[in-house]
Amino acid sequence: MTNIHERHQPIGVFDSGIGGLTVANAILKHLPKEEIIYFGDTFHLPYGDKSADAIRYYSLKIVKFLLEKNCKMIVIACNSASSAAYEVLLDFFKGQALFVNVVDPLVEAVTQKQYKHVGVIATKATIRSGIYESKLQNAQPGLKVNSMATPLLVPIIEEGYFNDNISEAVIERYLSHKSFKGIEALLLACTHYPLIRKNIENYFLGKVKVFDSTDVVAEVVREKLFKNDLLNNQKRNAHHFYVSDYTKSFEETTRIFYQEKIQLEHCSIW
Repeated sequence: MTNIHERHQPIGVFDSGIGGLTVANAILKHLPKEEIIYFGDTFHLPYGDKSADAIRYYSLKIVKFLLEKNCKMIVIACNSASSAAYEVLLDFFKGQALFVNVVDPLVEAVTQKQYKHVGVIATKATIRSGIYESKLQNAQPGLKVNSMATPLLVPIIEEGYFNDNISEAVIERYLSHKSFKGIEALLLACTHYPLIRKNIENYFLGKVKVFDSTDVVAEVVREKLFKNDLLNNQKRNAHHFYVSDYTKSFEETTRIFYQEKIQLEHCSIW
């Protein structure tokens, strides 16, 4: 492990499962010369039902693994881990890598628009943390924020049930709640949810602006690497995708999130 960062070093990305591949995919669209090392903690999936202490423990172990792989930056591609563990990781691994979470870029993108009423959907852990309400209202005092835990969405997406009658019925059940009446924007505060963004936009008939974290996080990654003179200028693309619990179904599902065929490598760090 080294504190000396070089441009050619990889970017580490992790999530509780394979949903964070949406973020990894966006990063490589914006920065095609970068190398990605991805870790999906499929053994503990989903983080949304875990305690904050458990999520912090898992995150510390995963970041240690990614730093041993010589990553120059760690992207916490999980809202549950971003809300529970980001500050702890910054403190524990101070100076060892650059860190990016998925909460702050999304909050900044939304508050720049100066909406008066927004909604947030996420896992139980993210909603329980209250992080979006706190950060949104700190950035824009007076903003009305209504949040809802939507725990059925992740397993539906993981199983490939989206853009169909099943996902549409579940989405309608959640979004028809009276607390979302009159919202101007909806934050998709889970890295799985970009895959159902079209369903959600269709539900609102284009009258509600829908935000997800993929492109806004990728832009923050680019800005932070540029600021620290760490943008890779030589194309390598020797990407590695690790999971803590391998099943054939996980590997088959990765195409949904990453849009290219990739090989998952089983790596138990527990």
